[in-house]
Amino acid sequence: MSSTNNSTRATPSPLTTNGIPPKSTTGIIPTNNVTTKAGVTVRARIDPTLTVEDVVRQLCLNLKVAEPYTNLALRDRDTEELITNENLRKKIKNKVHLKLVNSSAIEAAGIIEKLGRRDEKSLRMSLFSLQKFIKEEKFAQEFLDRDGLRELVDVIDSAHGNTLAYALTAMQNLMDLDYGWSTLDDSFISKVVQILSSPNSLINVCRPATAILKKLVEADPANVVGPIIASSSRTPPVAPPGSVYRYGFQSVYEQMRRQKGSLETVVSRLGSPDTAMAQHRQVHWISLFMMLINSLLSHVNDTYWDEFIADLERLNVRKAAIRLMSSHVDDLTSCVLDFQANIVRVTYKKKITVVEPEVELAHLSALHYIWECSGVQEELDSEGQPLKWRKLGFDSENIMEEFQDAGVLGLDCLVNFVQDDPDFFSKVILEQLSRPQERRCPVAKASNEIVELLSQHWTIFAPAYSTSTFQPFLLNFPKVHCLALHFFLRMWNESASSADDFGRISALTRSEIKVALQQESTRPWHEVEHDFLECEYRAVRDRQMLELEAGDDLLSKVPVRNLKEKLMRESAEFVRQQRIHCLLQGAWFLNGVPTQHTGSARRPNGQWRFMRLDTGLKYLHYVDSPAKFDVRNGTEDLPERIEIAAISQITTGTCAPLPNLARDHPDLSTSLSPSPLSFSLLSGGGESLADQIATDQSRWADWTDGLNMLRRDSGHVTSEETAGYIKALTEIGLKIKLLDLSGEKVDIPSGLVAGPPPTNTDFFFSDLL
Repeated sequence: MSSTNNSTRATPSPLTTNGIPPKSTTGIIPTNNVTTKAGVTVRARIDPTLTVEDVVRQLCLNLKVAEPYTNLALRDRDTEELITNENLRKKIKNKVHLKLVNSSAIEAAGIIEKLGRRDEKSLRMSLFSLQKFIKEEKFAQEFLDRDGLRELVDVIDSAHGNTLAYALTAMQNLMDLDYGWSTLDDSFISKVVQILSSPNSLINVCRPATAILKKLVEADPANVVGPIIASSSRTPPVAPPGSVYRYGFQSVYEQMRRQKGSLETVVSRLGSPDTAMAQHRQVHWISLFMMLINSLLSHVNDTYWDEFIADLERLNVRKAAIRLMSSHVDDLTSCVLDFQANIVRVTYKKKITVVEPEVELAHLSALHYIWECSGVQEELDSEGQPLKWRKLGFDSENIMEEFQDAGVLGLDCLVNFVQDDPDFFSKVILEQLSRPQERRCPVAKASNEIVELLSQHWTIFAPAYSTSTFQPFLLNFPKVHCLALHFFLRMWNESASSADDFGRISALTRSEIKVALQQESTRPWHEVEHDFLECEYRAVRDRQMLELEAGDDLLSKVPVRNLKEKLMRESAEFVRQQRIHCLLQGAWFLNGVPTQHTGSARRPNGQWRFMRLDTGLKYLHYVDSPAKFDVRNGTEDLPERIEIAAISQITTGTCAPLPNLARDHPDLSTSLSPSPLSFSLLSGGGESLADQIATDQSRWADWTDGLNMLRRDSGHVTSEETAGYIKALTEIGLKIKLLDLSGEKVDIPSGLVAGPPPTNTDFFFSDLL
């Protein structure tokens, strides 16, 4: 701060009674109004080169404040934002009205004292302030240094109603920091699970409780930033002492197992939102529960994988997700697409998991159920070898080998087919056994073939990213498999096929799958059933002939399909790097107004915002401005930032242009309807971190998909443009590879048979190609 007296650096002048400042006698123009704790407002010229501590000290000196300056701090009078060395210049430039308040240390000590009293009225007011102040790192550090975390946990353990909601929200905000809460133990996690499981818990209580559990799940040692303690390949990584990354899936799920009905309560709250509530709190509530399930799915470890997935299947979470798909609520799109991507990963893992009846009791039990329902007896063949599984349509008696490609997914689908109608299954098996050997339909082999065809249709082999559209039939994988297997059996019978026709019937089924599952996001289920169960063999055959004339049978061969899988993964990674590169370059966006209340923490200072991702991929730096300007490389021109880890959801079509933009941008709608090029970044608590409108479709696709690809628990792309790029790159790469082969006149076999293993170990692998 400056003045005419060189010995001091502030000459604040009081306002007159009518609020008009007296004429300056020094000729120095004040920069900001400052209100003291006593309510006196003065005008002062603040030197932007000073630190906040120096500014407070000079103010106290010139205003003759008796209280030590170390007990005071500055805040924005309108937004209550704490003034720090980082934002001081900006506040001076914008002539923000400041006020002198208690320092973070004093506030923290006072709140902790009131937390210990347990007086309901003062406790509630203190918690209300705490949930706001705890977001400030300086206050949080003071709060933690005074053992405030223990006091807050004690309050959560005994509070109820709105008091409990405020306490949980304060804890949620504290856990946005990556330090300070590593002492939370199993009893605290159990208490939060208990709160969430209670049918009497209010929405404002369940919201922060859900966010806390989600944060604990994501605080996995595998996600720790920086070095981790070395561990063997058989044990999970261990976080360093004091790190908050010491929890993870196991810590939360074990408490949910102990709390009977907790997972059931979470799933039951995924009901489709009522019309009256669709745009308000219930949607956000459902979104939080879905995000918790997504976090659990993303971080489940091998120890609990089978049990957790079985729990979700038992509770029919897929059906709940399909209902949400049909609710047409835009705010739920992102979390439902994340769930869909997680189901792709689950399906893929099942497909690559080996069936081992001699090791896994569940596999043995499933095979036993299939055999018992078949109604046939084990025999010996003409060579005296056991004849059991070949009776059901397998090629051999080696079950591990028969399920080598379909894995546990194939076993589950066959069990589901049997369960759907055990009498029909037995009838089909007995009917095939009554026919000559060459005329029998290999039912079990056909089941695994259907699994392979559906996996190719939904690109289960490339689970890195899901599509940008809803795929409700994918979530009904077992039901679609059942329909397709019925279709296979019917085509076999109607065409009087023999063993040599297996490939031909498989091709017919592939064609039918492609047609029946088209336009999946909008097609009703009854039409899918009709296509599989009612279509005639001749019509399917005629359609397939037309497809063969326009296509190439080469694409159906196994080596080519495997090549396509590899190229799909490479294309997805290439597009991911391209999208992230766009974020690193940065771009200008229009600031938007949310069409629904999202609890936005701050108002933008201009109609434009420039955003850029830092090279460490940890923060999104930005600056607001009334007009575009040339932004230098780096982050020097970008004073504000958003932590990528704080972004829990990217929603699209959520905000409208600012009202005053119609004059400068006549192409934008003047109504409050959301722009199709808008998107919002939401925190775990549902607060909007940013509401932006892209200037064109390409920029919208680059940023929404790029930000989704950065998130740990995301697995979907938002735009058709990105999905189209991945598909186009895959097809171009495949054609180039196939042109190389066709130019060399290389014959591609339908499959490869591994040769016998070496007879001894007297050999080595050469380094030469």
